This record gives sequence, structure tokens and C-alpha cells, in this order.
Amino acid sequence: MSENNEKCQCQCGCGGKDEREEKLVQIIKDCNYDKSQLMHILNETQNIFGYIPMRAQKIISEELGIPMAEIYGVITFYSRFSLEPKGKYNIAVCLGTACYVKGSQGILDKLKEILGIDVGGITPDGKFSLEATRCIGACGLAPVMTINEEVYGKLDPSMIKDILEKYQ
Repeated sequence: MSENNEKCQCQCGCGGKDEREEKLVQIIKDCNYDKSQLMHILNETQNIFGYIPMRAQKIISEELGIPMAEIYGVITFYSRFSLEPKGKYNIAVCLGTACYVKGSQGILDKLKEILGIDVGGITPDGKFSLEATRCIGACGLAPVMTINEEVYGKLDPSMIKDILEKYQ
């Protein structure tokens, strides 16, 4: 696959090779094409692309000799991996028992209203994406949401607009 002659799939119109794909191939090479490094390679892929697109899965499959179905199975098993692009700021609202009982559904509803997207969606400008998660391990702060790695706890729907303004 190192001699991939396919055109860039990005939206830049460059017509060349996608540098991210070249970086992915280099990571696989640095891992000595070792199948046992799949999790590491998937983590790096997620870091490079922001998600794991089909094209990247094909590269990994071809380079490591692992069936696409096996790669897909690993990606869908672990919640850390995403098959869909995420916004610059990924918002995750905990709907675990403690958070739900303390009103996380109201938090989620307020986010959907303000952002104009549903769970799994991304704003047209690519700035925000929204997901509902199960327990994130901060039950004492319920209800909780995260924006990327930042944790916001003891939330009330009235707080959401001010929190989002920090990211505008």
C-alpha cells in the first residue's frame, strides 16, 4: 500500500495524496507491520483524522493483512473510536443513572436546542458535535457533560449557553 496512487479524498481540491494517509502508512511501518499493534494504530488513526474513516480502515487492512471485518469489530467495540467525524469540540452528555436522575436529559435537550443538532450530529461549521454517553465516572458531579477533555458538573440547563460561549 505504500505506493498508493489514489487521489486525495479531502475537500481541499489539491488532487494529490492525503498527507494524513501517508502519516498513517508511516505509523504502520514504524510498528513493523505488527498485527498486535492494531490498537495503537487505531488510536493514532483516530488522532490523525479525528475519527476512523473507511479509507483508513482499508489502508490498515491492506498493510497489516487483517480483514476489514476484524478492524470494524474492534472500532465498534471500543467507544473511544468513532466512524463518524466529530466537531472541533465534541460534547458528551452523561445519561448514566446518577446523571439521568439529576436531570442530564434536560442538559442534552438544551444542547440540542442551542446547537440545532441531534445526538450524533455535527454543526454545519464543524465546530460542535454531540453525543450521549453512559457513565463517565464523575457521579458525584452529576449531571455531567464533557467538552473534549474538560468536565462540567453539577449542571443546570441555564448554564449551557454560557459554557458554550467559551468555545465560540
